[in-house]
Amino acid sequence: MRRRASALLAVASLVISIIIGGCGEVEKVAIPVQKYPEKPITVIVPFGMGGSTDLAARSLERNAIKYLGQPLVIMNKPGGAGTIGWNELAGANPDGYTVGIVAVDMLISSLLESSKYNYPTALEPIAQISSSPMVLGVSIDQPWQTLDDLIEYAKKNPGQLKVGNAGIGSIGHVVGEMFGQSANIKIEQVPFSGGSELIGSLLGGHVQLIFITPTAFKEHIKSGKVKILAVSGETRMADPLFASAPTFKEKGLDITLKNWFGIAVPKEMPIKDKDKLAEGLKSMIADPDFKKNMENMGLPVEYLSPQESQDKWLSDSQILSKRLKDTGVLEKVKAQKK
Repeated sequence: MRRRASALLAVASLVISIIIGGCGEVEKVAIPVQKYPEKPITVIVPFGMGGSTDLAARSLERNAIKYLGQPLVIMNKPGGAGTIGWNELAGANPDGYTVGIVAVDMLISSLLESSKYNYPTALEPIAQISSSPMVLGVSIDQPWQTLDDLIEYAKKNPGQLKVGNAGIGSIGHVVGEMFGQSANIKIEQVPFSGGSELIGSLLGGHVQLIFITPTAFKEHIKSGKVKILAVSGETRMADPLFASAPTFKEKGLDITLKNWFGIAVPKEMPIKDKDKLAEGLKSMIADPDFKKNMENMGLPVEYLSPQESQDKWLSDSQILSKRLKDTGVLEKVKAQKK
């Protein structure tokens, strides 16, 4: 019995040794944990080249390797007032290698219920980059020197004014409809695919006015080709080029809507990777070189963290929903969408 017990003990010891040894070997050949990011990150810009969101994305691109260790690859996907690009972003693999520029237009599209996704729930914000009012611009060749002049002309010539926008449901379109409703004038909306087309159409005389971000107008104001009649912020702009333009509020019109944009990712991106991307972007946005580029373009940097951005998405959605419903603009834009 003793011999049998000794033999069994010896066998047991051998098995344990093999198991322990095997585990050691498994540890030696274990696949290393991948560190994010390990390859270039694609940035979907849902508008055409040359617009404010495109220029901001390309400014971020300059410092990507410094703060993320990998380059950013800009991919323009214009059309549908941003929905073509945002649909692709929302449907992308949430692995952190496809991110996108988002703007307040995204909230408007969801309120219109005209897109494939409900963007505030299909996407997660990583950072807000900038926030600025929309400006009402006209060609320098037009006779109107003030907003009052324009409104007076529109009342005497109903339906003769054409206003360009970056697509049905874009912020420019919505602000244009708010302008028409608040001023009690009739204007015709003409959609385009982006800022460059808008300005070209304005300078070519195809439309008489446009609502656009200050960035797109800055060089044209310097060259004396366009003039600004009003801005959609709560207060006048600090930039000397725009400081003389009154707010709509000053002129008695209930139009106080700002355009903001930032970076978002598809829902369910791994938290650890998302946090690392957020920290990298925060540093990129705070970089003096980036801030200088944004300032030169007329885009004030207004950074918000992921949580702060999420809170703003919620509050702005509620404000937009109420304002657009109360004014009747929401139903009007929905009808135009169809």
